[in-house]
Amino acid sequence: MSDAVLYEREGGIITLTLNRPEKRNPISERDVVDGLVAALGRVQADASARAVILTGAGSAFSSGGDLRAMEAALEERARNPSAAIAYYTDGIQCIPLAFEALDVPVIAAVNGPAIGAGTDLACMCDLRIAAEEARFAESFVKIGIIPGDGGAWLLPRIVGWSKACEMAFTGDVVSAREALACGLVSQVVPKDDLLPAARRLAERIAANPPLAVRATKRLLREGRFVRLDTLLHMSANAQAIAHTTTEHREALAAALAKPSKR
Repeated sequence: MSDAVLYEREGGIITLTLNRPEKRNPISERDVVDGLVAALGRVQADASARAVILTGAGSAFSSGGDLRAMEAALEERARNPSAAIAYYTDGIQCIPLAFEALDVPVIAAVNGPAIGAGTDLACMCDLRIAAEEARFAESFVKIGIIPGDGGAWLLPRIVGWSKACEMAFTGDVVSAREALACGLVSQVVPKDDLLPAARRLAERIAANPPLAVRATKRLLREGRFVRLDTLLHMSANAQAIAHTTTEHREALAAALAKPSKR
């Protein structure tokens, strides 16, 4: 596993940490792309994984693209646009596809600035908790480019069309409290409580039968773009499988054994 992304496990909860604090954790370069894709694939292959927490080392969650690397590549990309296309399709665009293939819930613990592709990385996660110091910006237009990492697909599904347009067209910074108000994050906590809060949420998820959680995440994701009748058909098939599992039998028996509150 690349040291650009740290992989730590405690019980069924995995913590992934972007580990380039000296550069504020950009995610555009090869080592981080490969590290994140490999880590997410490792989680998906682990049947005992229950939840993932993604955070950044140091003071930033992620600065998005490495602007100095972008500057160094200006002339090469101007001469050879097809190489620039491959840079995206074989590089940073592999990250949202790896998130999309992952059935284990992911919580972004946004410890500081999440700028450009850093905001989009947070949006690739299923849930987002922010430290009070966190801030967000869909800031690609500020440097004359577009969200090449899937942000135009991700952001409107989280904050709605109008707010996504405001963020993407202005590139303005959004505070943690503003992010809470528009639904970009679900909690804002003091920085010292960020990872404990993410851990508490992960434990609430991990307490549930894992096969049911994974299937539920898949249905929620598919439900964003399939017709209702298609999702109902998928749900019936998933439910038929769920009824055969040991975890369903055990959870049902435990629920029935609890004293009635009536």
